[in-house]
Amino acid sequence: MQPSEMVMNPKQVFLSVLIFGVAGLLLFMYLQVWIEEQHTGRVEKKREQKATSVTREQIRGHITNQNLKFHITEDPKGKKENLLLNSERPMRVFTKTSHSQGEDRVLGKTTGPPTIKLIAKHQGTRTVFKKFSEMKWPLDIHPLNKSLIKDNKWKETDVAQEKRRSFLQESCKKYGGVSRPQSHLFHMVSRIYVEDKHKILYCEVPKAGCSNWKRILMVLSGLASSAYNISHDAVHYGKHLKKLDSFDLKGIYTRLNTYTKAVFVRDPMERLVSAFRDKFEHPNSYYHPVFGKAIIKKYRPNACEEALNNGSGVKFKEFVHYLLDSHRPVGMDIHWEKVSKLCYPCLINYDFVGKFETLEEDANYFLQLIGAPKELKFPNFKDRHSSDERTNAQVVRQYLKDLTRTERQLIYDFYDLDYLMFNYTTPFL
Repeated sequence: MQPSEMVMNPKQVFLSVLIFGVAGLLLFMYLQVWIEEQHTGRVEKKREQKATSVTREQIRGHITNQNLKFHITEDPKGKKENLLLNSERPMRVFTKTSHSQGEDRVLGKTTGPPTIKLIAKHQGTRTVFKKFSEMKWPLDIHPLNKSLIKDNKWKETDVAQEKRRSFLQESCKKYGGVSRPQSHLFHMVSRIYVEDKHKILYCEVPKAGCSNWKRILMVLSGLASSAYNISHDAVHYGKHLKKLDSFDLKGIYTRLNTYTKAVFVRDPMERLVSAFRDKFEHPNSYYHPVFGKAIIKKYRPNACEEALNNGSGVKFKEFVHYLLDSHRPVGMDIHWEKVSKLCYPCLINYDFVGKFETLEEDANYFLQLIGAPKELKFPNFKDRHSSDERTNAQVVRQYLKDLTRTERQLIYDFYDLDYLMFNYTTPFL
């Protein structure tokens, strides 16, 4: 190519300069916008950090003021003042906490920026905890509403009921002395079932008619049409019923002070023997491997390999040794735990105290009090092992014969608070 051919004419030069000029202008405008965005972003980030710092300090102050405090309390040996409220040492003492279930439901209506919502939420929680800490313990006893009782056939039952409530209250005054809870609130109410429609709180005491009581609660809440059509597994494993510890603090506080609270109890020795017969004298895929194996291993000298492997065949004497051992190889269970530690009757004053010994009569009277449907009656069938004789005083004597006098006395001492609070006769020792 000749040099003369490489020379661009003026028109081409002009177009080239124009294209590069436009491209340069666009690049400049893009860079200007990008620089402004970066600058604005840094400013906003600094503002957010400053606001967050203030918010964190404020929230930290709220949380610090609401910490859950536990401390160990020790009673001097020999004192029996606070037995009904402090049945084991050491015990955790509940004061305040900043954690509650379902806080969002209580405080969910707060509007505004996220930082303001957080502060408002903690302020609302503080108010709820202040109410709880100001609650009067033990809770007041409310007179039973007897306006729905129309006939005189319940007169004797009502008299017995008033005597039980009065006796329990006097026992708590005599052996109690603490006006504040000695355990975490959610633990205290963990055995209490809720039936909102009829405003009932029922504290579950295993081996005292609790299976049939759960059936009644399911019927009352509309989950079943008849108590006789509900299987054992549906009652205990269906999770159809609500417990009081599933609510937030406000829900617990309101229900404890406005609902009718009931507990049904049983002679402690009968209840213990009934639990042993149910869990250890029949095949059981949980209690034999978990409790049976540990009990046999520790309390049966020269145990055979089969017993050590499957945990079956625990003897009542071995079971008693486990119960009385302060260093149990496996923990306690609700089926033989003390009522004083299941339902806290000296802090949660129950409006109705029923007894297994008069279960059907007491239960049907209670159903009348709460306005249950007239056709609903408490079922009287045996929930499991229906061919077995019910555990009664005569059956209990057969089991106690294998124990020494000292062992029988130690069982009574273990359950002495239940004997005292619910006016049960001291067993033959």
